[in-house]
Amino acid sequence: MGIFTRFFNKSQEVIEKINETEKKKAANSFQSEWEPISAFIPADEVDYQTVSLIATAIAAEDHPNSQFAVKKILQRNPESLRVSLIAASIAAGESTDCQLTVKRIYQKK
Repeated sequence: MGIFTRFFNKSQEVIEKINETEKKKAANSFQSEWEPISAFIPADEVDYQTVSLIATAIAAEDHPNSQFAVKKILQRNPESLRVSLIAASIAAGESTDCQLTVKRIYQKK
């Protein structure tokens, strides 16, 4: 009985190793063919002052002695917004109660 278990256990380990290497190859080929589109892009420098004034006013509320520093201002990427709206609309179909969230968007290189 010990001989049979040794043979069968080794074959299962080999199959698992082969499956892992196939998954890694598939992941590498996916990354080489596709590139991600970011959901947010840096905002224009013209908008920095307006956005930072509004953000600090909202954050300060009733604490006029507080200080805030805005480090980074990002705006929504119009391309990713358009793609996510189209994809969610197509996927929703005729179901009005459906809510979908697009997690990642990739484009072909």
